[in-house]
Amino acid sequence: MSRHRLSRQEYLDAWARGHGGYDPRGSWWVRTWLGVIHGLAQPVARARVSPDLLTATGGILAAAVVWAAHGGGRWVIAAAVLVGMSGLFDSLDGAVAVIAGRSTRWGALLDSLVDRVADACLLLAMWIVGAPAWVCLASWMLLVLLEYSRARAGALEVRDIGTVTVGERPTRMIVVGMFLLASGVLPDSAGTWATTGSYVLVVLGFVALVQLLVVLHRALRIDRSPGGS
Repeated sequence: MSRHRLSRQEYLDAWARGHGGYDPRGSWWVRTWLGVIHGLAQPVARARVSPDLLTATGGILAAAVVWAAHGGGRWVIAAAVLVGMSGLFDSLDGAVAVIAGRSTRWGALLDSLVDRVADACLLLAMWIVGAPAWVCLASWMLLVLLEYSRARAGALEVRDIGTVTVGERPTRMIVVGMFLLASGVLPDSAGTWATTGSYVLVVLGFVALVQLLVVLHRALRIDRSPGGS
């Protein structure tokens, strides 16, 4: 079978292996979203588009969100659209890498770095529109702790930690996109919408961190992996 014709089920299996063994078929939302991404990624993989180029494009689009948000008024609607486009490229890069058999350690590192920069750009956009700086900073700290905890567990070679929290990156991007859209459609109350959205991100980040730490605590006790200080 051509590598560019990886079936949907094969792609879901590959995705599960790359996400700690979490089976996406158990969640209608995750399963459906990955099915859409699989369909979109097939022609992109056949066109031999570099996954790294897709990653970089997603990061550039996230940076453009800040520019659009700075325009204020109806420009914030464009910012919301750019959030959606950035999120799409963020999902496509990994899918194309898997389907085309072009997954690399460098690609994984680049994706992680660009994701963190993009996260900062989205929170900066929320602050520009009117969210309190301290709430945006709190959200940033929580998402960094979430991603650091997951990365540290991977470095410790902890097994069976696959879990999808309520605060995964696609969810965060949907929240930012929705509240930026509301801020652009209703510019007179843009600050209120941005503030509400930033508080939602803080709540999601806190709950997600607790979810992940509970799973990691259980896995570390069972796994007894070395490397703790």
